Amino acid sequence: MGLFSSAATADGYARARPPIHAWVVERLAERLRLAGRVRRALDLGCGAGLSTAPLGQLAGTCLGIEPVAAMLRLAPAVAPLADFAVARAEALPVLSASIDLVTAAGSLNYVSDLDASLREVRRVLAPGGALAVYDFGQGRTCREAPALGRWFGEFEHRYPLPPDSARHLDPLALSTLATGFRLQDSLEFERGVAFSARRYLDYLMSEANVPMAVERGIREEEIRAWCARTLRPVFASGTREVVFRGYLACLVADAGEAGRALESTAGWE
Repeated sequence: MGLFSSAATADGYARARPPIHAWVVERLAERLRLAGRVRRALDLGCGAGLSTAPLGQLAGTCLGIEPVAAMLRLAPAVAPLADFAVARAEALPVLSASIDLVTAAGSLNYVSDLDASLREVRRVLAPGGALAVYDFGQGRTCREAPALGRWFGEFEHRYPLPPDSARHLDPLALSTLATGFRLQDSLEFERGVAFSARRYLDYLMSEANVPMAVERGIREEEIRAWCARTLRPVFASGTREVVFRGYLACLVADAGEAGRALESTAGWE
């Protein structure tokens, strides 16, 4: 979590991440067959609010929950119609049976206790509510420019990701691990996003490779300068469509689950 606690990381997440979330939320509405807006949605591990903002299309009220307080610095500007709170998925400051839709965009992979987090999600979900889990990987390939894939391999070699402490999740894993839920629908996707060289560089600087390198003593300016110089020939013809691959899993509470904890807790309504 320390890698996500800097102001630079929060700024990068607010301004430079790929615009995938709104597209996923549209697919989510289709998969859940939502005829209209639900009352309340909750976004687990909302980061700087990019995954929370499009939920306003689906819900009258939205709440973003984030364990790293620094990540929320710009969230009210990114998603001005949402509320935000610093909290962990294992202890949600929300009344029981008060939420119609819970989303988790690449966040359940990092919770310290997945079972406890899912119990909390079941507790706060209203009858008929749903949990949508989705994630997408790094934008490391381009169909019309294979050189980007080779370049990204060199970038990753010079500036490796942190040792992977994330739990692997996909629809198949969730169908097994999400005790108390059943997988209702799922989708694997590829999404192309148009990037200029400058915009792609800004996106790269928001990836965890960069704060990890900074922790090792490499200056951020040095990383940016190397990326800018070596990316120039890859983007020589201008804009490139970079491919992001991911999944969406829609889960509902298992009707056979024995009981639901309905104790009220002080919190957001």
